[in-house]
Amino acid sequence: MVANLEATIEDLYAVPGNRKAEIVNGEIVTMSPTGAAPSYAASEIFASLREYSRRTKKGIAVTDNAAFGVDLPNRKSFSPDAAFYTGKWTGMKFFEGAPLFAVEVRSEGDYGPAAERAIAEKRADYFAAGTLVVWDVDLLDDEVIKSYSSSDPATAIIFRRGELANAEPAVSGWSMPVDDLFIE
Repeated sequence: MVANLEATIEDLYAVPGNRKAEIVNGEIVTMSPTGAAPSYAASEIFASLREYSRRTKKGIAVTDNAAFGVDLPNRKSFSPDAAFYTGKWTGMKFFEGAPLFAVEVRSEGDYGPAAERAIAEKRADYFAAGTLVVWDVDLLDDEVIKSYSSSDPATAIIFRRGELANAEPAVSGWSMPVDDLFIE
């Protein structure tokens, strides 16, 4: 009889080609590269968070493909598209613990009933790990940003083009124009 071994954080360090991946339900789950629009949007969010971090001397703005090690029964890591983190600096190692604010920008494959369930499950995992606010960014919807908070995880605050989006209370005093997520 062979025991099923669950993937560990050490296994995540060894993902071939340094691909973006997470540990979910004991398995390494790799993520495909993203398209131009989702990548651009995530970069703009990171750039705005970075400016905020530098100006306020609070937290760390985190870009895509960074890993956050967590200890949930069904999940051992996250790799958001952008994030804001206030935990301890880990140098060359993955971040320890969940970010205060996580951003998930939808790619082409992030639509349909199965994708909606997966997105909702991941958002619940973020909250269980200690994240305060999660953005679900959908560049194809009029409701561009759905901002969920751990204090009311079932209700989204909606941000549309022409509006300023915030991540209260996770990133106090920060906001950015929704229009900045689009190149046109």
